[in-house]
Amino acid sequence: MAQTIFERYEKKYILASSQYEALQAVLEGKMNPDAYGRYTICNLYYDTDRFDLIRASIEKPVYKEKLRMRCYGIPSDENPVFLEMKKKYDGVVYKRRVTLPYADAKRFIKTGVCETGDSQIMDELRYFMRTYPVEEKAFICYDRAALTGIENPELRVTFDSNIRFRQTELGLDKGTFGIDILDFGERLMEIKAPGALPVWLGRALSELKIFPTSFSKYGNCYSRYLSGQYLGREAAASA
Repeated sequence: MAQTIFERYEKKYILASSQYEALQAVLEGKMNPDAYGRYTICNLYYDTDRFDLIRASIEKPVYKEKLRMRCYGIPSDENPVFLEMKKKYDGVVYKRRVTLPYADAKRFIKTGVCETGDSQIMDELRYFMRTYPVEEKAFICYDRAALTGIENPELRVTFDSNIRFRQTELGLDKGTFGIDILDFGERLMEIKAPGALPVWLGRALSELKIFPTSFSKYGNCYSRYLSGQYLGREAAASA
């Protein structure tokens, strides 16, 4: 059972088509496609019945956290998926995850029991789920192209397009259909690095007028589609 820990800075940018094309010319010769090339990432986001995790997150606190299940492509029960806790504190992103067969991951989320193996991260996941009684809240998938630095392999740049969302049929094995949440031609770029950006990259972003944004995929879906569910329950409770 593989497990991985990440600690890095992450910055996000929304690119128009013209900015994306211009930036590709800058990155050529400095970054290479990663080992997987282009691929589709599927995610299930978990939250409480009251959407406590995402409501806290969009208030931009110093510390925030989320739980999701992620896979590449559409899985069968035997295919590996990632269970991830993603936390952000003072601008630094910490990600702790385990890899499980899809069937085992679904069982673990419901029961806290894992027959595949156990680890410190599994205990942390159990603690998270005791603190926040979570359920499936959103499916979000997108097509990703990823690059890694030639001189600095720890520098990673990803481009996500066709970001789509749904709140029904919340299984990773149900397909990749959903509602588009970006305007036509836009891409979400993420730059991930252990420290400051290289000077050449920072200069290119400035010249192309590409500026950081606080865009969150799940936060965007909550604000546009899911918040009404919470507000409706609150109104009913106070009536």
